[in-house]
Amino acid sequence: MPKTIRTELGYLVPSKERPVYFASQAGAEAQLDIAARIVPRAVTIGDAREKAPPPTLDKEGFALADHVSAVTDFYDDAQIRDIYEAEVAALVKEITGASRVVVFDNTRRSDAKTIRGKRNTREPSSVVHNDYTDASAQKRLHNILPDEADDRLQHRFAIVNVWRSIGGPALTTPLALCDASSVCETDLVPTERRAKDRIGELQLVTFNPDHRWFWFSGLTRSEAALIKTFDSALDGRARRSIHTAFKNPDAPANAAPRESIETRTFAFFN
Repeated sequence: MPKTIRTELGYLVPSKERPVYFASQAGAEAQLDIAARIVPRAVTIGDAREKAPPPTLDKEGFALADHVSAVTDFYDDAQIRDIYEAEVAALVKEITGASRVVVFDNTRRSDAKTIRGKRNTREPSSVVHNDYTDASAQKRLHNILPDEADDRLQHRFAIVNVWRSIGGPALTTPLALCDASSVCETDLVPTERRAKDRIGELQLVTFNPDHRWFWFSGLTRSEAALIKTFDSALDGRARRSIHTAFKNPDAPANAAPRESIETRTFAFFN
C-alpha cells in the first residue's frame, strides 16, 4: 500500500534580513541553529516508491537505487574511505553517465541523542533547504579540486548526494524530497552557511503550496537515495531538489532511531 503522510515541514519566513545557517557540531547536543524565522507548514508527502515512472535525477531531481554495500560497519572511517567511497562513485557514475565522479564529503546523522553522543554524529536537518547555490557550488569545486576547477567549469558538472540508512529502516525522521519541477527560483533564498572551518552558502526555502513532496518509505541499508543538489546545465533538466528530514507521525512506537550517512560527490561530464 502507498504510504502517504500528512505532516509539517519547516519553511523560511521571508524577511529583509539575510538568513544565516549555523552548521552544528557533532555530538549528543547537536542541533540546528538558524538566524531566521522558520515556521511549520502542513504538507502531504507521497510515497515515491509508487510513482510511475520512477523519479529520476534529471526530472524530479532525486532517484532510488538498489545498492548493496560491502561495508560491514558504517562508523568505521577506514571502511568508508577504502570501500564505500569507491562504491558510491561507481553508483553515481552509472546512474548519471558522468565521465568522472569525485567523493568529497561524508556526514553521519542520527535523531537519537544517545547515538549522537556515542558515535559523535550530527542531527537530521529539519528545515527545507538545498545544499548549494550556483556560487557556492563553484566555490566548493575550487576548494576541493583547485588545480582542475577552472577547466571543469568549462563543462557541465553536478553535485549528487547519496543517502543511506545505516541502522534499521528509516522510519522515525526520514527524508522528504521535492519534485524539482514544482519549485520556483523565487522560492529559494541564498543563505550564509557558517561552519567551524569555513563559510559557504546554501538555499533556504519559502513556502509554496505547489511543492510536490515525496519520500521513499522505509529505506534500508541495501538501498541508496540519490539527490541532485546542483547542476550547471541550463537545458531544462532538474538543477536541484530541495529536501529535509521530517518527523513521521505514522512511525511505529518501537521503530529504531534513524541512523544515516550522506555522501557528497562531484559528477563531471565532458
